[in-house]
Amino acid sequence: MIESKSEFVIPPPPTSSVAVAGTKARFPVRRIICVGRNYAAHAREMGRDPDREPPFFFLKPADTVVDDGATLPYPPDTNTFHFEIELVVAIGKQGFDIPVESALDHVYGYAVGIDLTRRDLQLQAREQGRPWDWGKGFDRSAPIAPILPVDKVGHPQSGRIWLAVDGKLKQDSDIAKLTWPVRDIISIASRSMELMPGDLVMTGTPEGVGPVERGETLTGGVAGLGEIKIKIA
Repeated sequence: MIESKSEFVIPPPPTSSVAVAGTKARFPVRRIICVGRNYAAHAREMGRDPDREPPFFFLKPADTVVDDGATLPYPPDTNTFHFEIELVVAIGKQGFDIPVESALDHVYGYAVGIDLTRRDLQLQAREQGRPWDWGKGFDRSAPIAPILPVDKVGHPQSGRIWLAVDGKLKQDSDIAKLTWPVRDIISIASRSMELMPGDLVMTGTPEGVGPVERGETLTGGVAGLGEIKIKIA
């Protein structure tokens, strides 16, 4: 139910958003849907068999988004803080149980993002059969570069995806290696929940994930979609 502002008992929070490249406009974020282990080599480095597992999903709150160029604090309650470079999909059209053939019609644009992870908390939760929320959905855990609309970049099917720490290359792959490509991810996710304008989908990370320390700078990119840069305070 949508109520008028005067009926809220406390001021409503501001709308989380991501910049849109080349404009002053911003993309309002409704929620962030993340895909786990969607590159075979990364699945292997995390101790899983990529040939047996269908895609699975977890969520980050909308207000975890951070703009490109930000300086972020090292998060509390972790000693193993990891980076994961990802292709991000911005949903611009509502849909439920979307056929694969029309899935890309629901995309507004694409961006580069980093799924920051408190890895020790994530792995502890995994071992105990608990949700990943505390390892994945903490404050400022989703830096995302400006979104490029589809009418500017089309639908990238291949292209280099990479990340470096203080200039040293750590992740270097190709989005063509996605186990489940964007159209499949959209279709499968929409079978369980209705996708809405404002949803972001982080499509998974390639191999090479690792720690980032205080004072280090992360840079990364996807071919044709630009780059992202953040610093850990």
